[in-house]
Amino acid sequence: CLQVYSHLRKEGHRVVGVFTVPDKDGKADPLALAAEKDGTPVFKLPKWRVKGKTIKEVAEAYRSVGAELNVLPFCTQFIPMDIIDSPKHGSIIYHPSILPRHRGASAINWTLIMGDKKAGFSVFWADDGLDTGPILLQRSCDVEPNDTVDALYNRFLFPEGIKAMVEAVQLIADGKAPRIPQPEEGATYEGIQKKENAEISWDQSAEVLHNWIRGHDKVPGAWTEINGQMVTFYGSTLLNSSVPPGEPLEIKGAKKPGLVTKNGLVLFGNDGKALMVRNLQFEDGKMIPASQYFSTGETSVVELTAEEVKVAETIKVIWAGILSNVPIIEDSTDFFKSGASSMDVARLVEEIRQKCGGLQLQNEDVYMATKFEDFIQKVVRKLRGEDQEVELVVDYISKEVNEMMVKMPYQCFINGQFTDADDGKTYDTINPTDGSTICKVSYASLADVDKAVAAAKDAFENGEWGRMNARERGRLMYRLADLLEENQEELATIEALDSGAVYTLALKTHIGMSVQTFRYFAGWCDKIQGSTIPINQARPNRNLTFTKKEPLGVCAIIIPWNYPLMMLAWKSAACLAAGNTLVLKPAQVTPLTALKFAELSVKAGFPKGVINIIPGSGGIAGQRLSEHPDIRKLGFTGSTPIGKQIMKSCAVSNLKKVSLELGGKSPLIIFNDCELDKAVRMGMGAVFFNKGENCIAAGRLFVEESIHDEFVTRVVEEIKKMKIGDPLDRSTDHGPQNHKAHLEKLLQYCETGVKEGATLVYGGRQVQRPGFFMEPTVFTDVEDYMYLAKEESFGPIMVISKFQNGDIDGVLQRANSTEYGLASGVFTRDINKAMYVSEKLEAGTVFINTYNKTDVAAPFGGVKQSGFGKDLGEEALNEYLKTKTVTLEY
Repeated sequence: CLQVYSHLRKEGHRVVGVFTVPDKDGKADPLALAAEKDGTPVFKLPKWRVKGKTIKEVAEAYRSVGAELNVLPFCTQFIPMDIIDSPKHGSIIYHPSILPRHRGASAINWTLIMGDKKAGFSVFWADDGLDTGPILLQRSCDVEPNDTVDALYNRFLFPEGIKAMVEAVQLIADGKAPRIPQPEEGATYEGIQKKENAEISWDQSAEVLHNWIRGHDKVPGAWTEINGQMVTFYGSTLLNSSVPPGEPLEIKGAKKPGLVTKNGLVLFGNDGKALMVRNLQFEDGKMIPASQYFSTGETSVVELTAEEVKVAETIKVIWAGILSNVPIIEDSTDFFKSGASSMDVARLVEEIRQKCGGLQLQNEDVYMATKFEDFIQKVVRKLRGEDQEVELVVDYISKEVNEMMVKMPYQCFINGQFTDADDGKTYDTINPTDGSTICKVSYASLADVDKAVAAAKDAFENGEWGRMNARERGRLMYRLADLLEENQEELATIEALDSGAVYTLALKTHIGMSVQTFRYFAGWCDKIQGSTIPINQARPNRNLTFTKKEPLGVCAIIIPWNYPLMMLAWKSAACLAAGNTLVLKPAQVTPLTALKFAELSVKAGFPKGVINIIPGSGGIAGQRLSEHPDIRKLGFTGSTPIGKQIMKSCAVSNLKKVSLELGGKSPLIIFNDCELDKAVRMGMGAVFFNKGENCIAAGRLFVEESIHDEFVTRVVEEIKKMKIGDPLDRSTDHGPQNHKAHLEKLLQYCETGVKEGATLVYGGRQVQRPGFFMEPTVFTDVEDYMYLAKEESFGPIMVISKFQNGDIDGVLQRANSTEYGLASGVFTRDINKAMYVSEKLEAGTVFINTYNKTDVAAPFGGVKQSGFGKDLGEEALNEYLKTKTVTLEY
């Protein structure tokens, strides 16, 4: 109601009165508080009618405001029909279902209980029926497999409902609001569920059980009987992976015992499929993680230090502010039995974070310690870090491949632990060699991003990492580099499976350079220095001015799919060396080496929260990272359009620092005085290295006219010798493209080239075998106006244009006639020509008589629309540092 009220005022509509409920337990309705502050008349009515008749004084108060339209975003009272029909335009009501389905007060719950695939809301004209009036507008969304009432409400019903109510009012104001009668076909009515009706009936499928539990979460709560006691289940997700090992738990009425596992309680449907619940609540109101059901013994009470007593007193004041109806907060005061709601939980967690030195609690901490005494004990243990020493538990997907057992984590890595996505959602990651599914990977939600950022922020501000000296930080990074090297065969195998990288190349480049990068930046940790600066003295006093290089805080890193682990290393090593914490989102199609890296970071000794890995989509997780107010820097490698969107979001949110390594169309100029054998060999590498999925790939070759034909002939001869095949085969030269959509894009790229008149000399087709293989391709006669001359393919496609003998300045003009400027190259024996060309080329990197020769000590980055900022080398550190100037007088 408050949001609708605020938006209506913002859009210029005049709100003449607010009718709401009386204060509860001494606490005013937030809508009433806002309206009173704005000077809008507020009426707090306990009821509108007595014995079916409108209360005279209430009717007079209502008519005094002269309303032309009643807007009911949320209605908990019966409004008499003479009030409903009184205004010129009548009354409109928001209802959280796609009417006529799920009429009644528990529509969202029944949407889930009934297993509907679509959810939504209706804005309708009120009549004398129960949710039966004509429809003004409706909106719908898909129901995700593990959506809860809260998830649906927060993701769609609440934010879109606000917009829809405001839109509906505007339609009425414009005289364009429809009145569409509700059909009776498909109409349903369901009443409010009560606790006694929420018992679980076990002889049903796993999906039906899951729907029943999530449809009753949090109120009234689906329950069953275990060991003679009513136990309520919360946090249900369908179990798509294999059932983990656990301890059996007999459940009354269930044909098969549940399993208490390290992740929760696994339950079974009559179809043999499974679901998992995260939390259990007992009859006395106590809630525990389901994984702790068999934990024995009571936790001992800890004695508080003087500082902890101060924290406890601060929290007592916070409780008193929320529970304003409770005269004195005592040890036995129960947060929820004293009238607190779920909204108060969010307020409590946030106030404690603000007033207790950034202490980050989770909502579940409140639900699991509802009495003040228990809550303080939990807070103190968290302050002392006693809840942090949890053994790393990894659920692996294991595969026997490449003559080894490869063990791959597949869950989000947040705050030092692998965990399912908050909503339980997963997606398939595909092996491009044959198109098969490797495994299901957690699909991070907005809640997961927020948890990861909170963990990284806490680790930076309050954790061991923020207090660690630079050499100790370097020691951890050296140890991590060692572990990467020790596990290089497994990592290279995972890279081959997940990205299609040829195994031998993955060993040397994808993994080998990752190891080198961490070792290089580990050495920088204790060498980051400021400087002393002489300034004018204000005699007789003297001054000292110096600068300090300090970490930025929480950094977000979003990496591409072409070099999954190496791109992670290029950015995260500099970020960590500078002392920051990070949240990294790997490319959605190649998450597995990043998650394996997370496992190795724990073994290396990195404190929890320093490194967080959230697999998922750019549109959800990536966008949230770019908008998040607690992130101070975002490093991105990817396409130019996405880079622009990220830069915009970073600016609008909190002006966070940004570095971008974006698209390229790198020119390679080959003069007739070059060493031709080398130019052919290096030119092929410039295009076909890593299947052409290479940021700095030579997107266009300019070959001097006198050697053009011979160069093309030799290239085609060499391509015919290349072996296309399984990337795990040691003799393979050319593996599959990274994913199906990319292969289709490359094939379309070739079709466009042919249509525009370029000559297809070789390739241009998909290889007829399973998987996403493409023939290495060569185009000639590519003119400057053509699509192939302007746009990056990011694949194994050589684009050749000839230039006139001796026309150095002409070919330079053509080479620079692009909005990109990532890399470039030149082949010539003439050193003067080489230096002249390197000076004139507009690119972040120029290769002379070589190509693809990057090194961890050499800064890497582009100009123009290829981005800004540097990876690698000392300059990369500056992307993750801020400079502070300090001046003192003595």
